[in-house]
Amino acid sequence: MTVNDLKVFVNSELNSLDRGFVATPQTRKDLEMFSKANQGSNDYLLMQQSIQFGFKLAMESISKLIEDKEK
Repeated sequence: MTVNDLKVFVNSELNSLDRGFVATPQTRKDLEMFSKANQGSNDYLLMQQSIQFGFKLAMESISKLIEDKEK
């Protein structure tokens, strides 16, 4: 797998988060606001958003490492 292949993979994964059934929070603050507002209801939805947000953070970290390596 080349660096370019990895970049394509990361971008594809990040783009897929915007098209899912469950919206991925854009920021940690958004996730915290939703969590506070739902007051314990829709725990499955909150769990899924948290998983997707964690995945988003991981993909963004990998993307940053690739960019830093290319400099």
